[in-house]
Amino acid sequence: MKIESFNQPPPKLGNQYDKDRVLRSYLLRKLPADVLAEVEPALRELGELSGGELYEMQLADRLQEPILTQWDAWGERVDRIEVTSLWKVAERLAVKMGIVATAYEQTYGRFSRPYQFALAYLFHPSTDVYTCPLAMTDGAARTLLTSGNQALIERAVPHLTSRNPSRFWTSGQWMTESTGGSDVGLSETIARRDENGSWHLYGRKWFTSATTSQMALTLARPQGNGPGGRGLAMFYLELRDERGRLQDIRINRLKDKLGTRKVPTAELTLDGTPAYPVMGLTHGTRHIVPMLHLTRTWNAITSAALMRRGMALARDFASKRYAFRAYLSEQPLHLDTLAHLQAESEAAFHLSFFLTELIGRHETDQICSDDVDLLRLLTSVTKLTTGRQAVAVSSEILETFGGAGYVEDTGLPLLLRDSQVFPIWEGTTNVLSLDTLRALSKGKGINVFRQKVRECVSAARDVALVACGKKAEEALAHAISWLQYAPRAGDRQVEAGARRFALTLGRGLQLALLVEHAQWSLDHEGDGRARAAALRFAQTEIDLIADTILDEIGALANDLPLPTTQTTSIHNCSASGRSLDRGSRGGTVGKPAAAREN
Repeated sequence: MKIESFNQPPPKLGNQYDKDRVLRSYLLRKLPADVLAEVEPALRELGELSGGELYEMQLADRLQEPILTQWDAWGERVDRIEVTSLWKVAERLAVKMGIVATAYEQTYGRFSRPYQFALAYLFHPSTDVYTCPLAMTDGAARTLLTSGNQALIERAVPHLTSRNPSRFWTSGQWMTESTGGSDVGLSETIARRDENGSWHLYGRKWFTSATTSQMALTLARPQGNGPGGRGLAMFYLELRDERGRLQDIRINRLKDKLGTRKVPTAELTLDGTPAYPVMGLTHGTRHIVPMLHLTRTWNAITSAALMRRGMALARDFASKRYAFRAYLSEQPLHLDTLAHLQAESEAAFHLSFFLTELIGRHETDQICSDDVDLLRLLTSVTKLTTGRQAVAVSSEILETFGGAGYVEDTGLPLLLRDSQVFPIWEGTTNVLSLDTLRALSKGKGINVFRQKVRECVSAARDVALVACGKKAEEALAHAISWLQYAPRAGDRQVEAGARRFALTLGRGLQLALLVEHAQWSLDHEGDGRARAAALRFAQTEIDLIADTILDEIGALANDLPLPTTQTTSIHNCSASGRSLDRGSRGGTVGKPAAAREN
């Protein structure tokens, strides 16, 4: 007798624009009605592809990876990389939809950036991280335009921003060497000038993403220059000559990575590669900043996009998975889990898209100097906050599927593997936390940040939202209080607390933005879901400021004996200015004056 066994239906995706309440509500609020009416058809088209044809192709393409062929059949060195089928489709689609071009055509002025990133947000989850070369292409175009190097602008920018597939170029960003990717001042690549005055690069780039690009921006030290970032220069190079041959570049290997495996990340040797200085022969690390600002923004947007994809799959699965006499979508504990993940996802979305608004205003000269300081600060804060959220949310998303979330051919583990790149790529959480402190050492960033939080929460009239707004303000006040008094304990103490400080800023602003949007949604859409997201996010840890005791953290980190003597710490400073004393571990370093007098 044939026994029929049960097979669980897989999760399905519909139109990822129509089904995304958060994106549609945000655009309705932020874009002028005529702009929204004009761009919505393209968003809806991309949403249909993302939830349909592209997603099915992604699942079918699951086992494909880039292939490096170093030698041809007759012994010639060719170093040819073949990308996956989906990547070839993704490139044509990205060019057609203008996912880079939109930002430079400026059809919609300052709204061009939010629109561009809405396209990228829909495009990313179903295209196996083809957003990586797009991010660097966007960053390269902006960097060249900022440089004022007219020859390179005329040579490259029309290609980087083209909607014509036969003319379109992508760009690489080659910073990381064996000495590290964060402290690029240690770079060992040398730039030498020949007798004709032309520059050639010599060195090894340990990690270069999008190695199939037509051009790249990279750092090298002109021969004779001093050490550190000041001694580096930013160079422009094209990978291949007119005959399609690599220009004194050897591809040593493709990297065997945890995730983003469809991205052809390579290790390269530059052996006399022709290159052109972009902005003089020094201060290369400073000149690369415009590129990093944009690639970090792409990192944040795609973090939010991957969280949204996980939620879409988990929500559909919950409506189909029957266990313990009910569907998961009807079971309180499962609903509570999904509610938490949705709140984190919405928080990441609003923070990321607020950053795109600032970029749009900055690029159209509709921004004041104070908001430029805010933009500089938020680039780091947004990237590090959303990157950490993406990993936590993706991990829990897999858990909502039970065993299926751990099985490769469901396509689900890809969510977690690819999310792990977000807190690493373009600066780790710790590196960006220190960058946050540096950003605050100049300008009025923290004051403008506080003003933005106040502006957001002041919009609230709903009683529960007012309470949420107060929590955001209290977290920020505590962080500012810590920042004021921490320096008295020394630089090492400040550095040790930088991560908690930066995450408090990020999560505090996320809560404030959720409150602002929730009140608008109540008023204009009659919808309480954004309010529910704000309330749920407010139940999570927003204020992460804590004591930093160097003796203790050093002993724990290095597993060393710890004497039972008193240690000095930065004490928590509450929003009201009082120290949260640790009793016998006493030390007054970092206490507000009022607390010391008491």
